[in-house]
Amino acid sequence: MANREELGIIRGARAGDAGSQLALGKLYLFGGASLPRSMPTAMHWLNRAALQQQDEAWRLIGHHIPFEHAQHCLPAALGWYDRAYQEGIAPAGLVLAQLVLSQGAGQSDAPLRERAQRALEAAAQSGSAEAQWLLASQPSPRASPVAAAMPAPADVGGQQWLTRAADNGVPAAQYAVLEQAWEEEDRCAFLQRALPLARGLLEQAPADAEAARAAGWQLEAQQVALLARCARALDDVAAHDPFSQGELHRCRELAAHGGDRRSQLELGLWFARMRCDGARLSSGIAAVNFKRAIRWLTQAGEQGLAEAWFALSRIYIKPEFSQRSVVEAQTYLERAADMGHSAAQLECGIHAWRTRRGDENSDVRAAYWLQKAAAQGCDEAEAALARIAAPQQGPGWAAEVVPLLTRELVDCQPLLAARIELAALFGLTRAEALLLDIKTADQGHCLVVDIRAAYGRSKRRLILLRTVQQRQMLDRVVRLFERVDCGPAGPEGNYRQRLYRLKTWLPEAPSDGGLQPA
Repeated sequence: MANREELGIIRGARAGDAGSQLALGKLYLFGGASLPRSMPTAMHWLNRAALQQQDEAWRLIGHHIPFEHAQHCLPAALGWYDRAYQEGIAPAGLVLAQLVLSQGAGQSDAPLRERAQRALEAAAQSGSAEAQWLLASQPSPRASPVAAAMPAPADVGGQQWLTRAADNGVPAAQYAVLEQAWEEEDRCAFLQRALPLARGLLEQAPADAEAARAAGWQLEAQQVALLARCARALDDVAAHDPFSQGELHRCRELAAHGGDRRSQLELGLWFARMRCDGARLSSGIAAVNFKRAIRWLTQAGEQGLAEAWFALSRIYIKPEFSQRSVVEAQTYLERAADMGHSAAQLECGIHAWRTRRGDENSDVRAAYWLQKAAAQGCDEAEAALARIAAPQQGPGWAAEVVPLLTRELVDCQPLLAARIELAALFGLTRAEALLLDIKTADQGHCLVVDIRAAYGRSKRRLILLRTVQQRQMLDRVVRLFERVDCGPAGPEGNYRQRLYRLKTWLPEAPSDGGLQPA
């Protein structure tokens, strides 16, 4: 509680007495007999005293009030720090520059901005790490808007200030320099700066990820990235240095605990003592720990890493794994395939093709996965597709008929015309073209040609959709047949009726050399 003298000062300050406001500001700035130190309150009363021509008030503001409290007293604070800096109070210059930069280029006049820039450069030259970081963070006047938004330096001078700020221990500058070294793939420069920071974290951290989880120990995002990148950069060094190997494993464990998915994948593979493709490693952990490997790989997979699901599928088919399960392995394999893993897609396609005897539609799934793998450049998948769906062999009978389709025929027999166009594009036989159920045949990635119910001597086959033209053509035909019954009870009739219609409207149509109806 304030004593009698301080109460008198408080009453005078509230009544508007300039001297009392100055005295009260000094009490809160340095602490009184019974009043605590409070920078925001000191700034309030010193600002009011300065507004009443108390020069000592703005000198005290320039000497002692930092930016974080000054920014709440704009625009008056700009004037006090400017006057203090021009009178030679060096600390005021840095705060002035911070205030001008926080306001933006258009909210202060040019002379004030020039003084603020000079003050910032003087503070940086005198060794102020904060000023050096501010100079490094300023974009070049000719930089693009995208570059201006980045904290990285825009020129050689900015790079020098950034390096000096990092050397002086500014965390933001240190991480900016590390980001540059990582992007430039300069691993030696990265480790030179990153290892001291990482070792500082390791000294504070629990022994391993299990202990960190039990203690509820958390890392910031940039610290997680630092540890994860240190682990990757140490990979080459650790093979020859046991001490580095220990650091690598601790960095990786703590980064995995912090949520870095790549570290979780690498840690899971380390516990399983295998590569991403399931091949066993000759070196690594002494005794395989599948339980911990599964936990880390599952976390990595849940964060979107297809390699983790694929590695899990390899674990579940290992003979030495006590919980070996082909069903679980297939589940994880399909998850990896869904996320675009080429090897998983190839394996899913081959598995579906091999099990087609138990499920007739397995060939459709096989074509789907193999097309996905082939699109990523997998030659084995392309070869398997050639066996599943043989490519069209030259122009068929419909290629000679398409030029005969007149406007009159298309208007009078739109369904027949559409079937002929489809036959020409996909190489269908005459029976397939006339009997195909268009709506059920379209599987998105392929065309299932199966007319055995109406034409017993035919065989089921797949035709892959490989071009945009095929997809657009098929979409148009599907829309045309959307409300049409393609069976013998529909408007087209049975096969004999359809064949009669074809020969009536196009008597010049050649035979495809296929089987005749029974």
